[in-house]
Amino acid sequence: MSRLASLITALLMTSLLALSACAPAIVGVGTAAVAASSTEKGFSTSVADGVIKTKLADKFLRTDVELVEKVSIAVNEGAVLLTGTISTQEKKINATRLAWEIKGVREVVNEVNVTDSASLKTRAKDFAAAAQLRLKIIGDGEVSSLNFSIDVVDGVVYLSGVASSEEERARIIELAQELPFAKKVVDYIILSSDRRE
Repeated sequence: MSRLASLITALLMTSLLALSACAPAIVGVGTAAVAASSTEKGFSTSVADGVIKTKLADKFLRTDVELVEKVSIAVNEGAVLLTGTISTQEKKINATRLAWEIKGVREVVNEVNVTDSASLKTRAKDFAAAAQLRLKIIGDGEVSSLNFSIDVVDGVVYLSGVASSEEERARIIELAQELPFAKKVVDYIILSSDRRE
């Protein structure tokens, strides 16, 4: 009789769990875990990417509501892709800077469109300057080009990313200062030894 009572109790507990509001969450978490572990990148990388995305969304929320509303975030193996449309180039640069501040970010690709009214000539000069600097960095043996983002706005060069040493950081700044169209260089580069969220 006690065995039958135990069986009935277990059946009732299972039924209650299945009928409770927690069941979809438990099933959802289980499904997500199985899906993540069956992807090419695996469970731990999927979790790390999710943490990066959540931290960046929180930074956007605390910094500028427009970033939360208008910028989409995708993270794959530590590479952050930002897409959408925002009002100013400065906000685009800030989104890149905020992404680099998060531990685990290996690369930031900012494909956000800007709706400000800069002239075509100014944008073309800025684009050419950014491309020229990217080529200089790629060709330089002292620098890992994937670790840095470059934005040029009205001749001002904005650098962000993670340098492995103070020497690498200084080299990037030096290359930026050598650009013929660079009016000023703004440095948001952090060192890999700096504490990041």
